[in-house]
Amino acid sequence: MRGTDQTSRVRLRLTARGAVAMLLVLTLLGQIFSPGPVFVVGCVAAALLVQPRDLLPLVVTPPLVFFATAAFVEFFRSLRAASMLQALGLGLFTSLSSAAPWLFAGSAIVLAIAWWRGLPQNVRELRQDLATRAEVPRPRQGEEPAFDPEPEGYFEPRVYGEARD
Repeated sequence: MRGTDQTSRVRLRLTARGAVAMLLVLTLLGQIFSPGPVFVVGCVAAALLVQPRDLLPLVVTPPLVFFATAAFVEFFRSLRAASMLQALGLGLFTSLSSAAPWLFAGSAIVLAIAWWRGLPQNVRELRQDLATRAEVPRPRQGEEPAFDPEPEGYFEPRVYGEARD
């Protein structure tokens, strides 16, 4: 029998890919019915369900997901039009401009929830990781390099057989 303490509860946590996929599906369904509110609900759900270590990739994806779903839906809507390119352009403009407040709200909510859940720590870890990778040992003046460069033509493809005339 399970206890009632916090450690014994099973919590659903998604990876960044899973959260983005969930947001994509919800936003796609929302584009058909009511784009704005469904997008914001999907953003809240994704930000709450993602693993804390995957907050940074999730924070930057909502605008891209919204644009991709709007482009997908407007592409299929424009197939019936006499001028597909004109209908696609006008449909995208209308869809994105009418849903801009929802897009900004969803993105801001994801950022706020991620900040509350530990986004600054993820940014610090990324900076530390990039700083340690940037420290490449360089030879000092008069020292030999730590590695030998590849021989000339190493990455050039080889041609087998004989040339045809």
